[in-house]
Amino acid sequence: MTIERELISRRKAFSLFGLTAAFTLAAPVTLSVLSDAEAQTAGMERRDDRREGRQDRRHARQKGRHDRRDARRNGGTKPDTTGAGTGTK
Repeated sequence: MTIERELISRRKAFSLFGLTAAFTLAAPVTLSVLSDAEAQTAGMERRDDRREGRQDRRHARQKGRHDRRDARRNGGTKPDTTGAGTGTK
């Protein structure tokens, strides 16, 4: 049995190269579409929980500042129910 080798033409080489490049670019896009966006690792969930906690604390501090500012401007005393701003300066 003999194997015959033939030279590949430039046109065939460029066609093969183009098909390879197109498949290489299309594969990640196809795989990303098929992946489940809801799948999260435990680390991602912990990070989201920490972020949510920081946002809650930030909002509580902002509310405390606004309440204290309003109390100063209006001359009345509004009880601080958030627990923010109870420290001394």
